[in-house]
Amino acid sequence: MNLDRDHKTALEIARQVAERSGAAFFVGGYVRDRLLGIENKDIDMEVHGIEPRELCEILDGIGQRIEIGESFGIYSLKGTHIDVALPRKEKCIGGGHRDIEVAVDPYAGTYSAAKRRDFTVNALMQNVLTGEVVDHFGGVEDLKNKVLRHVSDETFAQDPLRVLRAAQFASRLEFTVADETKQLCSGIDLGALSKERVEGELKKALLQARKPSIFFEVLRDIGALGVWFPEVEALIGVRQNIKYHQEGDVWVHTMMVLDAAAGYRGEAQDPYGLMLAALVHDLGKAVCMQVADGLVHAHGHEEAGVPLASQFMKRLTNEKALTAYVCSLVGQHMKPNVCARNNSSVKKTNKMFDECKAKEDLIFLALSDGKGKIPGLSPQEEQKNREFLTDRLQIYREYMSRPHVTGEDLIESGLTPDENFSDILAYAHKLRLAGVEKQSALKQTLVYARKMKA
Repeated sequence: MNLDRDHKTALEIARQVAERSGAAFFVGGYVRDRLLGIENKDIDMEVHGIEPRELCEILDGIGQRIEIGESFGIYSLKGTHIDVALPRKEKCIGGGHRDIEVAVDPYAGTYSAAKRRDFTVNALMQNVLTGEVVDHFGGVEDLKNKVLRHVSDETFAQDPLRVLRAAQFASRLEFTVADETKQLCSGIDLGALSKERVEGELKKALLQARKPSIFFEVLRDIGALGVWFPEVEALIGVRQNIKYHQEGDVWVHTMMVLDAAAGYRGEAQDPYGLMLAALVHDLGKAVCMQVADGLVHAHGHEEAGVPLASQFMKRLTNEKALTAYVCSLVGQHMKPNVCARNNSSVKKTNKMFDECKAKEDLIFLALSDGKGKIPGLSPQEEQKNREFLTDRLQIYREYMSRPHVTGEDLIESGLTPDENFSDILAYAHKLRLAGVEKQSALKQTLVYARKMKA
């Protein structure tokens, strides 16, 4: 979309609103990001002082109006990134986020409209025509000080999602959360939230923050981590082998890995899946950590972490493919760096890549795991491991492109599919991974089949 065009459209809306004795304001994150110098393609406007019917007439004369929520007085124009709303009054009538009575009030005034916002930096308004910033709650000063502060005790607590939004904005903007806001958040129950809303805030933090660890650090700080992320909370205090992990417990390591993984999002096949895998890659250490002869170890934590990762994912999403992706990475995450360090055989790296659903992203997770600790991979070691693993992935794909033994080949050679057929195919696949030429592999597979039936 042409952002300049969208801005001109916003100005035209504001001019026509002013002709009817109303006023149009940029609001919310659009104003916040403009003042911070951050590009934001989504233009949010709020129109005061005219009736809904008049606003609809203006929008209909400019473009194709889309009703996002007619009863809420929210509209957009097709083909733009512009949302236009009328001021609203909200009244909480229950415990859930849907239990809020909403009524359009075009004459509520800017103070009342701003008061229903979550944070002072999101309560800023800017007159579209004059550029004047309306700041009823000290949002400009909080922007300067990089502080997230809630607007109103009463309105903030009406939607528990705002606790997660505090963590999400803190991570994306790299702001601190005001002490009074932390205190208020600590008393808000998050249990009634839907998984879809929780995942929405998590996804923004994982995909948009330079340091997504801040999201979880904030939730930990206010005591809200365990409601939706208990497996991650369980990592706090879990010891690690000091020889390989001088950074602290598994929690600290996980947060470092998460931030390291953010550096690979632009290259990943599935950036969101990679970030989730980075978050849950060491969940198994919480159940595998042992101390023997004074040494801490967590043997088998990769395998033990898979069911925990699956449990974590199912709490947040119904996407089975995403869950399978994450669990596959968790189960394999230790192998790439070990293979690179030991200069493992092609057969071994072929097997590793063959068992993983996200082969490129397995490399990125392993590199993040290696960087997210003390001592971590040096830039030279990271480059060396990356080149080794990338080369081996190319070899794996070249092997997979070669002619190979299929079930049809076996049947044509006289085998009848029976209860052993899948095992015979698996044997043929092992030969394929080892680079055995098709005709030789077929002969070896037939010999293997005869031995099985002997």
